[in-house]
Amino acid sequence: MKPDGALQTFIDDVARLVDTTHDEHEITKLVAERLAALLAGDYRLPPELTRPAAEHHVNYPLYIAPDDSWSMAAVVWNVGQRTPVHGHETWGVVGIYSGAEREHRYAKPTAAEAGRPLTPAGEEVFERGQVTVCCTTDDDVHSVAAVGDIPTVGIHVYGANIGTIERRLYDPATGAVEWFASGWNDPAATE
Repeated sequence: MKPDGALQTFIDDVARLVDTTHDEHEITKLVAERLAALLAGDYRLPPELTRPAAEHHVNYPLYIAPDDSWSMAAVVWNVGQRTPVHGHETWGVVGIYSGAEREHRYAKPTAAEAGRPLTPAGEEVFERGQVTVCCTTDDDVHSVAAVGDIPTVGIHVYGANIGTIERRLYDPATGAVEWFASGWNDPAATE
C-alpha cells in the first residue's frame, strides 16, 4: 500500500519522533496527539483494510519502518471477536477509526507474581475518534473485544514491528505465559 498525503505526513512525523527521542512516554504522548489529528481529519482507509475475517481479528500493515523500529496497522475485529490476554513488549498507541472496542486491562505481573492469576486493572470502551496509549513496556497487559453492531477498526502504532516481535500471551486464571508473534494479514486473503 502506498500511503496518501495525510497518512504519509503522519508517517513522516512519527519517524521524526522515533528518531528524536527514546522516551516511550514522550513518544506515546506525541504519537497520540498526531493520531487524534489524523482521525479528526478526512483520512479514509482503503475499504480492503477495513474488512474483518470470520475466524479472528486481523492485522493489516499500513507501514513498517525499514529498521523495524516502529510499525502501524489497521486492526479489524468482527462483531463479538476478542483477543486473548496479551502483552506487547513495546509502546503502542491506538485510535478507533470505526466501531467501538472494550479494553480489559490487567496489572503487568512481576517476576515474583509469575504463575499467579492476573489482577484485573479496569476496563474502558473506546469509540470512533478516541485515542489511547494502549501500552508502554511497564504497563501492557490487556484483551480487546469488538462491541456494538458493526466491525471495529483501529489504527495501531507500535514501537517495533508488531507482526514479528515475540510477545506474551497470558492465561488470566493461572498467569501461565506462552510466547507468540502475531504476524501480518493480507487484505486480499479476507475477500
